[in-house]
Amino acid sequence: MATALGVHYQTIGYLERGGYSPSPHLALRIADLVEVPIEVVFSLTPFPRLGST
Repeated sequence: MATALGVHYQTIGYLERGGYSPSPHLALRIADLVEVPIEVVFSLTPFPRLGST
């Protein structure tokens, strides 16, 4: 993913852990890369943790 987006691999790690907020441009590129609307990838409301019910 980092290579496809042209960012450092650590940037993706920071995003996954919630330690980095992407620029609007990078957020749009990520959503485009995974072919979903941006709201599926990024939200102002925290997503529930995987495995929680």
